[in-house]
Amino acid sequence: MRIQEVIRRPLITEKSTRLKDDKGIVAFEVARSANKIEIKRAVEAQFKVKVAEVRVASMHGKVRRQGRFVGRQPDWKKAYVRLAAGEKPIEFFEGV
Repeated sequence: MRIQEVIRRPLITEKSTRLKDDKGIVAFEVARSANKIEIKRAVEAQFKVKVAEVRVASMHGKVRRQGRFVGRQPDWKKAYVRLAAGEKPIEFFEGV
């Protein structure tokens, strides 16, 4: 898998913002087939930081209804990446 395909998007929620500010942990949505080693290499290559730890969680897609029709969102995977001590934090909205 190519490095550019591993990280889908950053997860910007209240929990992830609190983790980023307090502990230096950044959350990403990643490809379902990616493992911890691939995620670590992708973050280090794209953001030029040193990664200390990667935790992953597989999330189940939600069931959605539109009237009498039932659909389902796809399953996805998220990764919590802890940066090494002394590393600069990853900022997603630098130019805004």
